[in-house]
Amino acid sequence: MDKNNQQNKTFFTLEKKAVFDEVQSSEKGLTSEQAEKRMAEYGPNQLDEGKTKSLLVKFFEQFKDFMIIVLLAAAVISGIFGDITDSIIILVVVVLNAVLGVFQEAKAEEAINALREMSSPEARVKRDGAVISLKSDQLVVGDVVLLEAGNIVPADLRLIEVASLQIEESGLTGESVPVNKELTVLEDEKAGIGDRTNMAYMNSNVTYGRGEGVVVGTGMNTEVGEIAKLLASTDETVTPLQNNLNRLGKYLTVAILAIAIIIFVVGLLNGRGWLDMLLTSISLAVAAIPEGLPAIVTIILALGTQKMAKRKALVRRLPAVETLGSTDIICSDKTGTLTMNQMTVEKLYVNGQLQDSAAPLELDSPILYSMMHANDTQISGDGTLIGDPTETALIQFALDKDITVSEVLEKEPRVAEIPFDSERKLMSTIQKQADKKFLIAVKGAPDELLKRCTHVIKNGKVEALDEAGKQTILETNHELATQALRVLATAYKQVETIPTDMSSENVERELVFSGLIGMIDPEREEAKGAVSVARKAGIRSIMITGDHRDTAEAIAKRLGILEATQVGGVITGAELDEISDEDFSTRVKDYSVYARVSPQHKVRIVKAWQKAGKIVAMTGDGVNDAPALKTADIGIGMGITGTEVSKGASDMVLADDNFSTIVVAVEEGRKVFSNIQKSIQFLLSANLGEVLTLFIATLLGWSILAPVHILWINLVTDTFPAIALGLEPAEADSMEQKPRGKEATFFSNGVLGSIIYQGILEGGITLFVYWWATNYPIHAGNAELIHNDALTMAFITLGMLQLFHAFNVKSVKKSLFTVGFFKNKMFNLSILVSGALLAVVVLVPGLNDAFKVTHLDTIQWVIVLSASFSIIPIVELVKLGIRTFDKRR
Repeated sequence: MDKNNQQNKTFFTLEKKAVFDEVQSSEKGLTSEQAEKRMAEYGPNQLDEGKTKSLLVKFFEQFKDFMIIVLLAAAVISGIFGDITDSIIILVVVVLNAVLGVFQEAKAEEAINALREMSSPEARVKRDGAVISLKSDQLVVGDVVLLEAGNIVPADLRLIEVASLQIEESGLTGESVPVNKELTVLEDEKAGIGDRTNMAYMNSNVTYGRGEGVVVGTGMNTEVGEIAKLLASTDETVTPLQNNLNRLGKYLTVAILAIAIIIFVVGLLNGRGWLDMLLTSISLAVAAIPEGLPAIVTIILALGTQKMAKRKALVRRLPAVETLGSTDIICSDKTGTLTMNQMTVEKLYVNGQLQDSAAPLELDSPILYSMMHANDTQISGDGTLIGDPTETALIQFALDKDITVSEVLEKEPRVAEIPFDSERKLMSTIQKQADKKFLIAVKGAPDELLKRCTHVIKNGKVEALDEAGKQTILETNHELATQALRVLATAYKQVETIPTDMSSENVERELVFSGLIGMIDPEREEAKGAVSVARKAGIRSIMITGDHRDTAEAIAKRLGILEATQVGGVITGAELDEISDEDFSTRVKDYSVYARVSPQHKVRIVKAWQKAGKIVAMTGDGVNDAPALKTADIGIGMGITGTEVSKGASDMVLADDNFSTIVVAVEEGRKVFSNIQKSIQFLLSANLGEVLTLFIATLLGWSILAPVHILWINLVTDTFPAIALGLEPAEADSMEQKPRGKEATFFSNGVLGSIIYQGILEGGITLFVYWWATNYPIHAGNAELIHNDALTMAFITLGMLQLFHAFNVKSVKKSLFTVGFFKNKMFNLSILVSGALLAVVVLVPGLNDAFKVTHLDTIQWVIVLSASFSIIPIVELVKLGIRTFDKRR
């Protein structure tokens, strides 16, 4: 067959003979000669490795960022004109960022590698008329593979023989319950993976029974291969943080170059030498660039990751911390994230009454014995239940009723059985009882079991079961099914001897109906609260699952994703296939629940929301989720149930697989962005204050600050408080605000205006102190002494202004008295340390000579500190005006 068309063939719609004709094989399998030819033509059954970049290439690619280029230029200029310290600091920051970037990129590439390593090591295959074991990469189309419980399916197979075969496909479909496989030919060519019951797919797990299948797809032409192609072709999404930093770099560069040119021209017009003005302009430009910003942002993000890790959210890519805070949409897998991933008995229909599972139940009730005996669950030595999730749920229910299941099974051992069959949909076991009689316990599909029941037990009495009684049971079954419960029926009968004829027709007849059991994978209680918190925060929760429509809709209503009385809002993968991308992009807002979806559907959903201008977080645990995780603005993998593939494609991993942890992480992300904004507001207002001080002083012909003063202020008053602001606690109403949106920048929410007026304040107050000290000196003396005192006062004022101003930026609009002065211990310590380092150059003999400053007396210190402190009440008054204006508006 054509290699390129392997994957596109709808083998599940073909009869067995047509399948063999298509793959040019037979039930006896291939000969070694045929297999060798096909191996030479199609290649081994493994996933392509794809192109990889060397570490050196990855390293140099980190320098494409605009802000990094600006910083490198600043480093070169600083080095040329003597500011070696500045140059070294900038280069260290840039190189560290590049190393971190390479590390994160290398971690991201683990996704496809993990996918490649998931293949089955060996497979049992029919070759040359005999059954042999082969490495799975040696399989070719047309091979006949034998499957049994415990096997990993080695390729995509069209099943040709099954015996109670069940395969767990959650990695591909997201559905936690194993699928009962059968040979029925399907008519719907658009059936989803989860509905293709006559197919077995590569990397899924055989949990029960046995079967045979013919290989119809290998390597990249399997469903897993399609996912690998999606992963390889999906570009990493640029995070809002990266966009913000790039834009910030461009804005700063344009502004700084404009100021430098203006100062150069004005200086020439004032008669100053061109070389002097060139050095002044370059020094000002270099000083104005916040070279510590990338490092400070990285530190704040790293601190955020530590906080998140303590709350069970493990971040793999630093920018993801901030991206979470801007999330508009959370697309979540249902199983294990919104639900417990554990089937649980929720309702019982016994004695003609429907009751909750928590309601009292007689310990000798036949329904309990039926669910314990007609059950293949194994109980390990440590009490762990091993087996099908549905059956383990029944045993757990009995254990919760304080029944010692192991003792019951030991006293009444199984002596015969009729295994589950997907055609009759029943399972029966025969147990020897103490009175030398035998109990036949049966469980299965209600409609099939009722056909075999002639009696019903009510309150310990066996009564005849008429058609009206059966109809009542069927109506109750329908009622439970509409609540998305998976319903099983149980029945029993006692016999004197083990039947010699163990056929279904002989054993499973004249049964006594004992009840209905309604089960569901229940929602996590904390997830319901988290959905509510997310809604208040303006975040929409979307459920995406491989489960059936009714189940998904019922869980969504119980969680609050859909309103209890809501009609609509649910769509299946098959229905989604009928909608074009263009149409879907306009209708995506209509749907909150997606059922029976494929990996391609998940990518479409994420892209549709992104096209609508939303920032999308996507959760997932299976191989099928990996492409969507990589496409989303932030991919969130599951730490417990997640495959290595899904974790490798994720930006963040949940250690507890819990949806509520995502909402906690969103709150942390909002705090991180807010704190980065505060640091940027602090740094840029400080730098603007410095630039305006030097700019206006140059225009006035004043010699106000030497380069060493600017360098020291940048070093001791910028860095420590800016980092400490990253540790500010979240503001009380952070999760009551709407997401800031994709177009929001670090300057949004009033930050730009605050930077401008606060920078003007800093520059204005510094210039005022210098002017006052020059024109109204405290001590009489020569002009040089007066100038030195004024210079020292201006230097200390500018530094102390920035430290006092750091308190202002704890909140853009809220009063400092509301936010609190001293809640952040690290911030308080940084202010004290920075203040001490600033004062020491004036107070310590020898250092003041090196910094060209003089000793100040008490009056001069009072003036400096009073002027510096004045920025707090001034900003408080401005904030009050802003809050009053916003309230009126």
